[in-house]
Amino acid sequence: MLESSSQSVTLPAEHDPIDRVAHSATSARQEHARFRLDQDRAPYAEALQEFAGRGPIQLMVPGHGGTDAAMSTGLADFIGERALHLDIPMLIDGVDLEADSPFDEAVALAADAWGARRTWFLTNGASQANRTVALAVRGLGENVLSQRSAHSSFSDGIVLAGLHPSYVLPNVDTRNGIAHGVSPAALEKALRDARDQGRPASAVYIVSPSYFGSVADVRALSEIAHSHGAPLIVDGAWGPHFGFHPRLPESPARLGADLVVSSTHKLAGSLTQSAMLHLGDGPFADVLEPLVERAFGMTASTSSSALLMGSLDVARRSLATNEDAIGASIVTACRFRDLIAADDRLRDVGETFDTYDDIVDTDLLRVPIDLSATGLSAHWVRDQLIGGHDIYFEMSTATTLVAVIGAGKTPDVDAVYRALVDVIESDAAEQARTDESAAEDFPALPAPGRMRMLPRDGYFAATEVVPAAEAIGRVSADALAAYPPGVPNVLPGEEITPETVAFLDAVSSSPTGYVRGAVDSSLTRFRVIVES
Repeated sequence: MLESSSQSVTLPAEHDPIDRVAHSATSARQEHARFRLDQDRAPYAEALQEFAGRGPIQLMVPGHGGTDAAMSTGLADFIGERALHLDIPMLIDGVDLEADSPFDEAVALAADAWGARRTWFLTNGASQANRTVALAVRGLGENVLSQRSAHSSFSDGIVLAGLHPSYVLPNVDTRNGIAHGVSPAALEKALRDARDQGRPASAVYIVSPSYFGSVADVRALSEIAHSHGAPLIVDGAWGPHFGFHPRLPESPARLGADLVVSSTHKLAGSLTQSAMLHLGDGPFADVLEPLVERAFGMTASTSSSALLMGSLDVARRSLATNEDAIGASIVTACRFRDLIAADDRLRDVGETFDTYDDIVDTDLLRVPIDLSATGLSAHWVRDQLIGGHDIYFEMSTATTLVAVIGAGKTPDVDAVYRALVDVIESDAAEQARTDESAAEDFPALPAPGRMRMLPRDGYFAATEVVPAAEAIGRVSADALAAYPPGVPNVLPGEEITPETVAFLDAVSSSPTGYVRGAVDSSLTRFRVIVES
């Protein structure tokens, strides 16, 4: 029997939602008014450059001392002496130490650019943001309603925070095994069900855009969540460029989202592992801000990388001041779509988006290509493109290749298309079409198993490792997520089903897939709860 006490937060009378929206907006304006919000500047990056330009003698960490001397020669050869100069520790006068520092100005500029009340710079990726928001919303109560196809890092946050999850299922493209988003009707029903079961949601977590570029109705979803007394968290990891061009979807923070996870490095041009977390100007801002600040203190490094944070500052400036360059990227992506549309063997998966009631827009910088008509595994095609042409697509499924075009980038998509045609018309492709493994049907995405204990309890319970066949019907101790795209297929405390075992085995056997959290990469064994 799964038991846990319910907890909720009663907001004071002065925090009526309408009043609180006005108060939050006023607070945000006051915060931003501390600085001259000139999006043409990158104050933190400029401060790093000014510090490095002085050539200071550094008797402090990091150990390379900001020079290429002696043992640092190899590192300088690897990343460049300039990177060593800029790689300074935290708490430096004129950079980030004093009140109203260049760093403070940089995060205020980021909040302004994305339409947020406040922004946090992150140096451990959107995964840090997901764990941060899970810890933060535990302060509102223990019940969270999450889109089932949430990233595994949010599932980790559920374990860390001791949250009691319930789930709303996304729409699924069964032909290609693609999870899209959550419709307003599905969210409304899930919230009503949670309330009727005595566990009203304290927070709602959804994903938009999807890995494949489908965009949910964030405004409608936020209104529904708010009507049930819950803030809306949007995993917008794949949409950091939203809001910076009229042909792109709007920033979720401007559409009513209360917290927005933004993986800035993915398409917005900052360095890998850098990200942002945005707090919206909604009815929960006053309550959420201190909770996020405390949680951020638990998840952030005390030695956050100046290079990563500086890259966030520069990326923000580039996005905010280069609309024409972003437009050129959109033109490039549309050119790629035109090439695909003219080839009967290929199909733009985005053309099917209008058949799903959760999808209201498309990220034009994501180009998902259905290769089903070629008779080839998309995994095989991706591998051939890498090996024969040195062309790397973001990911593949059994049927689909996904191309990602960074904001402001204009790759030669005509050359990419010609290489794709070369692969599918090659002699090797003819052999691959007759290969039984290439033609084998990929199993459907499995439904979640029954939750038999809370994820945190399952994670910390006594465990044993058993063969895969014996794991069926047992309770998992691990979160197992198929990559790509990193969506958990089983969580600690959930029953392992035959469908889940088959799906994870197929993923682990595919050329570009692996299962995060698995005891071994071959998926021959599972970690389960010891039965009493």
